[in-house]
Formats: sequence, C-alpha cells, structure tokens
Amino acid sequence: MNTEPKTDQPTFCRDCLTDIQESSSSCPNCASPRLISHDEIHDLNIAHIDCDAFYASIEKRDNPELNTRPLIVGGGKRGVVSTCCYIARTFGVKSAMPMFKANKLCPNAIVIPPNMKKYSDVSKEVREIFDALTPIVEPISIDEAFLDLSGTRKLHGMSAAKILCMTAKKIEREIGITVSIGLSYNKFLAKLASDMNKPNGFSIIGRSEAQKFLATQPISKIWGVGKVLNSKMNRAGITQIGQLQKMELRKLVKDYGVMGDRLYYFSRGEDSRVVTPQNKAKSVSNEITLEQDISDYNILKQNLWRLCEKLSSRLKEKHLSAKTVTLKLKTSNFRTVSRAVTLDGYTQMAEILYDQGIRLLKPECNGLEYRLIGIGVSNFSDDQFSDLPDLIDRSKENKIKAEKAMDKIRGKFGAGIINKGRNFT
Repeated sequence: MNTEPKTDQPTFCRDCLTDIQESSSSCPNCASPRLISHDEIHDLNIAHIDCDAFYASIEKRDNPELNTRPLIVGGGKRGVVSTCCYIARTFGVKSAMPMFKANKLCPNAIVIPPNMKKYSDVSKEVREIFDALTPIVEPISIDEAFLDLSGTRKLHGMSAAKILCMTAKKIEREIGITVSIGLSYNKFLAKLASDMNKPNGFSIIGRSEAQKFLATQPISKIWGVGKVLNSKMNRAGITQIGQLQKMELRKLVKDYGVMGDRLYYFSRGEDSRVVTPQNKAKSVSNEITLEQDISDYNILKQNLWRLCEKLSSRLKEKHLSAKTVTLKLKTSNFRTVSRAVTLDGYTQMAEILYDQGIRLLKPECNGLEYRLIGIGVSNFSDDQFSDLPDLIDRSKENKIKAEKAMDKIRGKFGAGIINKGRNFT
C-alpha cells in the first residue's frame, strides 16, 4: 500500500525502472525522486488504470495556455460538469455537479463544452497501448480499464509493476496525458488503489496488508455503496469497513440483501470477479439537457431528430446496427421515463430511429415538462445486416435510400454540405 522506499523491500525507480538495493530518496541512476517500494511489488498482476481528469487533460494538452487555469468541461445553465481539472477541484468543483453550482464555487473557471469525438479518439489510442500489454483488458468507461497481467512477465521481460510504470510513461510521452495506476491481487483493491495518489500516481495494496488497510476506510469505499445504502448503514451505526469485518455473512445478507454478500467479502479484501475483456458495446446513446423545461411535442421532436442524427452517425462509424430503440426522458422533478421498442430488423438510419422515437415520445407528451431527452439503441449486429430491403413498406425503403444517398454526398463533400429540412425548423 505504501510505496515509499524501504531498505528491506524491493524498490525500483518509476522513471528509469532501475532496481535500488539501498535506502535512498532518489534514483542513483537518473536522480528521479519517484521511487516505488513494496514487499509484493513483483507478485501482483491485477491493475486498474484511470486517466487523470481525462477530458480536461486533453483540452489542456491541446491548448497549453489553459495549463495554469481552472478548467471545467461541461456547459449550459442546466447542464452538469463532465469533468474538471485538479485546479478547479481545489475550489470544490466535482464531476456530475450542476453547472450553476460549479460556476458559483469557481467563477473564474474556463468552461469548455465536451468534444466527445476527440475524447473517444484519444481513448482508442490509450486502449491500443493497453492491448499491446495483455489480451485481458476490461474497459469500464471511456477513461479507465482493468488489466490482468498474469503470465506476461516472460513476454515483456519484467514484472507487472514495471510494465505498468513503463506504460504510464509511454502514455504521457506519446499521447500527452497522465494516468493513475492501482496494482493489487483483485479488481476491488486495484480500483481502490488507483484513487489513492492522483494525479500521475502509482499505489499498491498487497495481500498481507489488505484487511488492516481496509479496516480504517469508510464504508463508501466499497464499490456499490452509494448515498442511499451509505445513509442506511450509518443509521445502523456502521461507518467503517472494519466494523463489517466483525460481522457474520448471514447477518449482512439479511440486512442488505445481495449487497450483503459483497459487503462481507470486499471488507475482507476478497473479490472473486475476474477481468473480463469487453470488445463490443452493449448500448449506444445520445442525450441532451434542455435549456428550459419543455412539454411541447413539436419542440421535443426537433431535439429528438438532432439526437437521432448524431446516434446514427456513431453507429455508421462503428459499423453497427441495432434492433432495440430506447427513448429516455427526465421530468422537471428528475424522474426518469424510459420507453423501448424492438424492431423486426436491424437499423442504423437516423430516419428509422426518429420514426420509432417519436412514436415512443408522443404518448408521453401529456402535459409533463421535461428537462432532458435522449435516444439510445441496443441489441447489436454488424452493419451487413442493417436496413435490409423492405418489400412491404415502400415508404421506409425510400427513406433509407434517400439517407444513404445523403451519406455518400457527406462522405465526399463534408458532413455539413446537406441536411434534412427539419434541421431548420
């Protein structure tokens, strides 16, 4: 857990990977003070890698003038903070915080709207580096992933700990952002470790120290303990993980259901989940928080069409088609309404997504005001099965042909060269 160098522990330099035999405050080879030391440093293989302030780091990389300024990626009076740099965090700004609150806490912050295409491209670059290390990579979001490096020592000629340090330097050098790494013997502890020393950190939690370390941590550190469960457990007098270590499995399951099983084992440093590669998306969606609450069907339709165009573009880019379409609405009092339909065939066409979306939308326009609207798809296939000829519905066939013709023109002359009339209504 502690990575400070000690004479009786294996130690090496995070920058040049030199092994260090004697106690020192810096590397005798390159003079770097970034030394890492741990009894189990060369025996652990499960890692969690998290890109530091991902969106904000990319924006600062692309515009060095922002480096010393507090930066928030988000926007809109009713939007939320997508992410913020570490300078902004010192003012109390956090991800998912409403923008009006973030602006009050840090009125001098530079606010930039998200550029998801750019962030996705950088994420793919990072993923390519991960894939070169091990085939067992489990991405859990655009900016973080688990890696299982078991059995890779012979391939890379070094332990997982050294491979990870080398990888962090490679990402910083070639992509221009930093990552924080957690190394342990299971996923729960690896993720916990990656949060311990941000940014550009490397932390280790070994088997011998896990239970003692966990005992002093708040229960909110257990993956899955959110605000509601945390409050419930606090009311029962449970605030630290050490208390869970003294409780019986039967009691925890009785009081907290399925989550009780996780509370019991995680509190003892046990996590049986394996790192599972996920190569295909389970769902793709686009949504927008509206500038003001809207109940008008026609205005909501206009926003829905723009979302369908963006979603269609993403599906075409990924060579995916989908069979299930889901409409998402959020009311003015933050209640989520979700409606879905499963099609007879697969589609990636904006027109088809829009047709299904408005059919799901119309019954929900019954006087309620909505602050958010979104459209998503799931149940995927490759695009070779997308939008096959429909001999019964000729109007659908004509819409598909027209959209494909527009896509060809856009591919040749640019995305903005041609648009549907409803874009201008």
